[in-house]
Amino acid sequence: MTQPADARRYHALPSPFPMKRGGVLHGAHVAYETWGELNAARDNAVLVLTGLSPSAHMASSAQDPTPGWWEAMVGPGKAIDTARWFVICVNSLGSDKGSTCPASIDPATGAAYRLSFPELALEDVANAAHAAVSGLGITRLACLIGCSMGGMSALAYMLLHPGSVRAHISVDTAPQAQPFAIAIRSLQREAIRLDPQWNEGRYDIHAEAGGQYPDIGMSIARKLGVITYRSAMEWNGRFARIRLDPEQRDENPFGREFQVESYLEGHAQRFVRTFDPNSYLYLSRASDWFDIAEYGHGSVLEGLRRIQIERAMVIGVSTDILFPLQQQEQIAEGLQAAGADVEFVALDSPQGHDAFLVDIDNYSRAIGGFLARLPAG
Repeated sequence: MTQPADARRYHALPSPFPMKRGGVLHGAHVAYETWGELNAARDNAVLVLTGLSPSAHMASSAQDPTPGWWEAMVGPGKAIDTARWFVICVNSLGSDKGSTCPASIDPATGAAYRLSFPELALEDVANAAHAAVSGLGITRLACLIGCSMGGMSALAYMLLHPGSVRAHISVDTAPQAQPFAIAIRSLQREAIRLDPQWNEGRYDIHAEAGGQYPDIGMSIARKLGVITYRSAMEWNGRFARIRLDPEQRDENPFGREFQVESYLEGHAQRFVRTFDPNSYLYLSRASDWFDIAEYGHGSVLEGLRRIQIERAMVIGVSTDILFPLQQQEQIAEGLQAAGADVEFVALDSPQGHDAFLVDIDNYSRAIGGFLARLPAG
């Protein structure tokens, strides 16, 4: 049987690898993929940090022709032009998409970490990504792009490694988690933890058929996420109050009756058993913990003022309820106060937080235009 193509590469992290909130990892690594060619000066590198669930497979390549999660954005002649840039996407530390995570084997015990995995912070994600970039012989990125949770990790990257980034593109993110986002993620984690099949993290990690696994908890968590990733405007436009045909309805009392319910169920079923529940818990909590004000004596603005970059573009969408446009304005204001030349782009896309994955035309114009204006070297 032919094995599927895989463009993933792995960077071994320093051992021990210290974690922000205590504890260390031994023998840890992060997965990453690259596109384009690194020039002789090693100054054309663009790093992309992802949201909570995506892998490093951002776009197709000769090694792996399957479409990536940002396929329409990355490639020759596209907004992130691999004919000019050497593009790197690093899978977050703590994610089960190739990087060391709670489902990985603890070399000290020979068994999976599960909940013995050290507490994870987005600063750890940033430090691991920086180690991978350094391992490629790159001392300064031409541009760092962070999307959603990856935008918070990007802010940590620039704070913890001053002078390592020339320019930054902030995409639908936040300098700190606000109560609404924390509340939603808290409910997602609660749904997983209250599923008896979670069993205090001791479920069947390999998700074999019939094995113990928190399917219901993960399904509810995903549905909650999908609801917040889009806007009420889009839900109304796509589904209104359209009901399912009688043969499509759930026969159980209070079962699915509307098309929007069926849509959420489909999303959940495609997600369940494709992402490790403990990894989900760790990364979700890390997102809640992140607060750039920690670096500014309690002030978000002062924390942002510590970031040293030349140029930035901050993109937000008016319908994003998870990372509201005001938070994008806050980031732009802080980076400008730090001395960066900042462009702020407010889009009116109806797709909400997920617009950067859906409204490719508008995001391509903004991101592609900014990168095209970056000077060489």
